[in-house]
Amino acid sequence: QVQLVESGGGLVQAGGSLRLSCAASGRTISRDDMAWFRQAPGKEREFVAYISRTDDTYYADSMKGRFTIARDNAKNTLFLQMNSLTPEDTGVYYCAGGILATMSPNLYDYWGQGIQVTVSS
Repeated sequence: QVQLVESGGGLVQAGGSLRLSCAASGRTISRDDMAWFRQAPGKEREFVAYISRTDDTYYADSMKGRFTIARDNAKNTLFLQMNSLTPEDTGVYYCAGGILATMSPNLYDYWGQGIQVTVSS
């Protein structure tokens, strides 16, 4: 059974940084495109970033320049470095994998359980 486990979330002040990790088991992530999504209370799940099997990356406009997605295939782990955080970045962050890199959450095949990120003023 494929499993993705996020870690590294928590509470930070505005302007701070967090590094999220997504450890995979039951699936070799080098074979897939990987992505991060987030969901704030009362809002729809939104795209954050993806990284392809060939390390092409794409970011949502609001994350561009602040967030960096990366993978370590040897560790079978996906990362999201988040800098210059604002309260609007608060939400549950999910990692996901699939055959094709897209911005649609409906097209990913497997997901982590999500991890809370809270940014205070």
